Amino acid sequence: MEFGLSDTQRLFERALRNVLAGHVPLDALHRLPASGADLDAKLWAALTELGLPGVLVPETFGGAGLGTFEAGLAAEALGSFAAPAPFVGAAVMAPLAILRAGREAAQAAWLPRIAAGTARVAVALAGLDAAAGSTSVQRHGERLSGRLDQPIDLAGATHVLTALADGTIALVALDAPGVRVTLRASLDRTRPLGEVALAEAPAEILTAGDDGRRVAAAMLAAGRAMLAADTLGAAQTMLDRAVAHAQQREQFGRPIGSFQAVKHLCADMATMLEPARALVWHAAHAQDGRDDARLLACHAKAHLGEVGREVARMATEVHGGMGFTHELGLHYWFKRIGSNRQLLGGPEQCRREAAALQGWGTT
Repeated sequence: MEFGLSDTQRLFERALRNVLAGHVPLDALHRLPASGADLDAKLWAALTELGLPGVLVPETFGGAGLGTFEAGLAAEALGSFAAPAPFVGAAVMAPLAILRAGREAAQAAWLPRIAAGTARVAVALAGLDAAAGSTSVQRHGERLSGRLDQPIDLAGATHVLTALADGTIALVALDAPGVRVTLRASLDRTRPLGEVALAEAPAEILTAGDDGRRVAAAMLAAGRAMLAADTLGAAQTMLDRAVAHAQQREQFGRPIGSFQAVKHLCADMATMLEPARALVWHAAHAQDGRDDARLLACHAKAHLGEVGREVARMATEVHGGMGFTHELGLHYWFKRIGSNRQLLGGPEQCRREAAALQGWGTT
């Protein structure tokens, strides 16, 4: 059996990479504000025209009707360019939660807007183990109070979708009364973080209880698979740039790539990344309803967190002192890999969950 991309999937990936190449050159990353608060309107319009916000939205709601495997290809491409665009939360976790919550009225109301790019939904997992910071939210009927710390894709968002510890999945408009949004700079300038303060803010409850917990688990697993794919793309770019530099940079009258030590660094990076790609693709494919989706997402997230960090380190070393300069720009991918490593749970946490899922501990 041979597993590879279909012609349609290759066309989708190629079209996305062409758009990103035209809208996210290195100069564009240099122009990002320190807070990362501005969403590139031209980039978002181009991605929306391509159908990226609606990659998981069924065609009946105006989306592309593709699966999580294609979403993984998109995440890999976005990571390759360190694209400052919402995706993991806005285009994967949020629409997946709305679809799996099963409320037809909510699907009809929100999925067309997500696909059209007019509703950009950040995601916060309040009270779950994967949530970062000291997030705490209380529900009083159809109102929420508390704080959502470090929602994914908060910059430029119009709404936030949150999964509470009691299984409640709720959607809150960020311009509603009782809502205050604060953005702040993060390690990864291409994806700023922040917090959403809620004071009796009105919320639309999509589901609750055990059904909500199942939706939250599926949403978390899909998000982890996408972050692993993003890291794969970023690490591949760092490897490609390291190889290109090794072929061009000369010392003692010969390219540094001809020296055995540099060859070994590049070979080690390549041998780490190639099997990682198969793992990421398998994990992304599994999110479309397989029983082992959560387990594979944990493995992919944990492994790519480790591999990505090593590739980022070695690719920087190949560049020597230049690798640390702002002008070269390697730090955008380096920091993106570091950010992906911690979002939705670091490698240690993902491995603990994977062990528990296999009966070796407690969740």
